Amino acid sequence: MKRLASIVFPMVLITSSLHAQNNTKPCTLDTLYRQFDFWIGDWDVYGIKGAKAGESHIALMLDSCIIYENWQSTGRYAGKSFNTYNRAIQHWQQTWVDDKGGLTEYFGNFAGNKMTLVTKPFSFSKDTMAIRKMTFYNLSPATVRQHGEISKDGGKTWTTEFDLEYRRRK
Repeated sequence: MKRLASIVFPMVLITSSLHAQNNTKPCTLDTLYRQFDFWIGDWDVYGIKGAKAGESHIALMLDSCIIYENWQSTGRYAGKSFNTYNRAIQHWQQTWVDDKGGLTEYFGNFAGNKMTLVTKPFSFSKDTMAIRKMTFYNLSPATVRQHGEISKDGGKTWTTEFDLEYRRRK
């Protein structure tokens, strides 16, 4: 009995310790929160025709629960996004805020080595509802493609709004 207690008691302590670690840093240990890590880094960003569009700094924060984006275009436009896996709805969520007063919320999932995020339908004009979609393609450790599209027919057809290539700074 003493021998059994000497084996079981340390196992209980180890299990309790691991459970406590999982509760204190769930985003670090849960692979769902790590799906978008391919975007983390410092990037020079280029448009489809090769002209530099801006720079982006992507970093982890809040014990790896948030992927934070700091975007600065080559023109007069800047924005920030907060990206996280939302366990309650079992989707990724991005909240984008820019220096023009804009705020956009996207929801989506990671599959096939890409992150796809879409908005809820919103009023585009007096008589038109629209949906926006962004897809982040993990092309290589040094390259990410971000493709932004809009649909004005409920997602049946899509038109490109922007197509960017992120090149990791060395």
